[in-house]
Amino acid sequence: MRTALSIAGSDSCGGAGIQADIKTMTMNGVYAMSAVTALTAQNTTGVRDIQEATPAFLQEQIDAVFEDIFPDAVKIGMVSSAALIEVIARRLRHYGAKNIVVDPVMVSTSGARLLRQDAVSMLCSALLPLADLVTPNIPEGEILSGMPVFTKEDMAEAARRIGESYGCAVLLKGGHSVNDANDLLYANGAFRWFMGRHIDNPNTHGTGCTLSSAIAANLAKGFPLTESVGRAKEYLSGALSAMLDLGRGFGPMQHNFDLNSRFAEAAHP
Repeated sequence: MRTALSIAGSDSCGGAGIQADIKTMTMNGVYAMSAVTALTAQNTTGVRDIQEATPAFLQEQIDAVFEDIFPDAVKIGMVSSAALIEVIARRLRHYGAKNIVVDPVMVSTSGARLLRQDAVSMLCSALLPLADLVTPNIPEGEILSGMPVFTKEDMAEAARRIGESYGCAVLLKGGHSVNDANDLLYANGAFRWFMGRHIDNPNTHGTGCTLSSAIAANLAKGFPLTESVGRAKEYLSGALSAMLDLGRGFGPMQHNFDLNSRFAEAAHP
């Protein structure tokens, strides 16, 4: 079985962060592991408190995973301090980690700031150059590109700037006011739109974590980047369109259990 490591914060309500990553990776057919960067006290309405792991303890977690079960892909989510980002980057370089997906979690869905200002420069200088793919939303894309994003043309320019600045592929997610759900992939100098539609489901807590984890899982299984993004987007859209409650952390899992049951019934009536 292929393996994937999530390096991210814990979400106490289970809808985002490490919990969402593990559920998503598992249901996408890979063995999920974790290194916790922070404990959060949060629910679908907001973040109440954050308690970071120490850099030394985060390193111990990462070393414990890589020395025993080397991951086929690594997803990085919420990392709130420069010291923790430096540890992650240093250990990933040390082990020659592959298929690295960075979800640059800077602001939660509810608007809480999750990445301190002093950590942004460390993220850009140390971590993004190691990434195979970075998956910012529009507000995060504006920070990373240094430009406002209001149109599809702006999205293309911002994605190009990020990709050329840090030498990685970029999936710029368009759900924040620019369009309904059209995401733009910039990789190897080429653009690819992944078209979507707005799904009227209020349970969107953790969708960014779910998407990036699904991409990492598909990369771990050996799918090329473009196909991994497409499969991940279909996975997330399917859960949302089924009106499943991602906010409670069971949306993607339940969706796949339902699909698996139907496949099993079709195969063994």
